Amino acid sequence: MDLSSNFRMLAVYNQRMNKQLLRVCSKLTHEQLHQNTNSFFPTIMAHWNHILFGDLIMLQRLVANELVSVEATVLEKLPLAKSVSDTFASNLDSLSELRGLVDSIYIEITKQFTADSCNQIVRYTTTEGQVIERTVGEFCQHIFNHQTHHRGQLTCLLSQFGLDFGCTDLPMIVPEGIRT
Repeated sequence: MDLSSNFRMLAVYNQRMNKQLLRVCSKLTHEQLHQNTNSFFPTIMAHWNHILFGDLIMLQRLVANELVSVEATVLEKLPLAKSVSDTFASNLDSLSELRGLVDSIYIEITKQFTADSCNQIVRYTTTEGQVIERTVGEFCQHIFNHQTHHRGQLTCLLSQFGLDFGCTDLPMIVPEGIRT
């Protein structure tokens, strides 16, 4: 298995998990979505916005390094990520729309990856001002781990609201594996 196939599978996994958890979140009231949960990010919507922040800023970095190609008309639809506390959506409808677009972009860019491109270097400056260089492979591993980590926090919150979020296991969510 090469990294490019693995990343494509992880992009599909993230898309399906995001849809699954957004469906569960639709059972919550506006007040519950914005209720202070005393968690790492204060509300369920803040968690979703932070996940989007990570995806958007990492996509911006891939594009800035000219490592992926995304149509300008598609990029124009995306907000600019600047801070870990950015708010991109205040309700589930706008969140779902933006989340769907970002997830589809990640699926498309992972189709562009090859064994060689996964070894190219991404150079960027973090929001704290640190300059970092990583291979595309290392960089993408962080993208997908970031989503999974924060969705884990979200599932904890959803369970505290008494909601069943279903199975989150990769082999169950993407049973076709790397043959996506």
